[in-house]
Amino acid sequence: MKTKTSVTLSAAALKGMAQHRHEFRSRSEFIDAAVLHFIAHMERQQMEQRDVEILNRRAEALNAEAEDVLTYQVPL
Repeated sequence: MKTKTSVTLSAAALKGMAQHRHEFRSRSEFIDAAVLHFIAHMERQQMEQRDVEILNRRAEALNAEAEDVLTYQVPL
């Protein structure tokens, strides 16, 4: 479902849209695609941040495990 709305854009944004107008049927389609892409980008960043927080919380245990595994490595 689409909802009609009004937005105010900078001249630079309009110029950028005009440079890519052949890739989209309308400004609305362009803006819709851009917003969805930006939302997906933000969600990926949030997921990556959560992953970093988990790794940081577990870093000491993970490092200890890695050091233990390395003791089993034979010299070449």
